Amino acid sequence: MNCDYCKSKPATVHLTKVINGQKTELHLCEDCAKQSGEINWFNTFSLNDIFQPFSVNDLLSSFLEGVNGNNGNMGYNTNVSAKCDTCGMTYDRFKQTGMLGCRHCYEAFGDELTPLIRRIHGNVKHIGKVPRKAGSELRVRREIERLKEQLDRAVKEEAFEKAAELRDKIREMEGKLN
Repeated sequence: MNCDYCKSKPATVHLTKVINGQKTELHLCEDCAKQSGEINWFNTFSLNDIFQPFSVNDLLSSFLEGVNGNNGNMGYNTNVSAKCDTCGMTYDRFKQTGMLGCRHCYEAFGDELTPLIRRIHGNVKHIGKVPRKAGSELRVRREIERLKEQLDRAVKEEAFEKAAELRDKIREMEGKLN
């Protein structure tokens, strides 16, 4: 998208004004934004002052620091002196680099990594994706697994009619596999 004023440079500043319920959008290049006076404070900064380069390590560090600035423990008791016996990587070094040293680090830092992985991915169990054209059996198995979890919940809640329906559905789907 090019600048709304000069029409030649790419727009890097995007403004949205709402005045009396009327929304106006303006897309400007850095030079036109400085000259336009649309942003009074903009003349005192350059874009590099406002937007610092961002890396994956910065993102990981922000997750490690947690929302409340609790130094990466996210409310959990972390063993910051944890060390991998295989490669010698420490948890503090992992926090600095965002990279583990070897596959054994996952076990050495398990207590610290579990809440981090859960926070980033929403779960600690990787289930992956299944291609649409292939993997119909895998999809059926996952559906059976999901139904079994619902069945367990229904039994615990003593919703026996629902449990019977789920049981029948599971049997039907298991019949498709054989």
